[in-house]
Amino acid sequence: MIQLLFTLIFAEMALIIIFVFKTPLRKLVIMGLDRVKRGRGPIIVKTVAGTVFVVMMSTIYSVASIHTRWVDEGGDITPTDQILLAQHLLEASLMGFSLFLAFMIDKLHHYIRELSIRRKTMEAVKKQNRAFEDGKSGASEEIKTLEGEASALREKIRQLELELEEKAKEASSAEANAGALKKQSEGFLLEYDRLLEENQNLRSQLQSLDRTLSRSDSKKVS
Repeated sequence: MIQLLFTLIFAEMALIIIFVFKTPLRKLVIMGLDRVKRGRGPIIVKTVAGTVFVVMMSTIYSVASIHTRWVDEGGDITPTDQILLAQHLLEASLMGFSLFLAFMIDKLHHYIRELSIRRKTMEAVKKQNRAFEDGKSGASEEIKTLEGEASALREKIRQLELELEEKAKEASSAEANAGALKKQSEGFLLEYDRLLEENQNLRSQLQSLDRTLSRSDSKKVS
């Protein structure tokens, strides 16, 4: 019994030492404990721990009984009782220490698992943050490109507005020239009409003179 308890304690201490140092062996131990805690594993472990606790309490009761008998007999104790008392005390101490180490192993395993989960969560958050920063930088570059295109379009619009103003000035000057030509052509038409009317008047006067001369010549002949 004592040899088994010593073996159990040394094994538990070895597991604790493995948990302390980050080695590939620790991953294997953690994976093994993960499998143990699945399914019926926790029930079996609790059953074994409960059995060890009951045996420890029984051993402590035996120690208390030997101590009570020793007190009742007035301090006279046999060598057999002394051996049994020492053996029971050693067994109870070893069982209590083994239960304590088992509790420590369970808590260390739990904390290591929690720490691993937290690290994975932090890495995922960092990756998301990096992806967000990359997307933000890409968006900023795209915004800069769009701003450059917008400025180029504004410049083109400004040039088109200047060209439109020049064309409008040319059109207004052409309209002014057209108006002047129209007025000039109207003046020419009026002058042509006046000259045509004068020509007709002169012709009519010339015809009347011709008639007058014709009449005077006919009278002379007669």
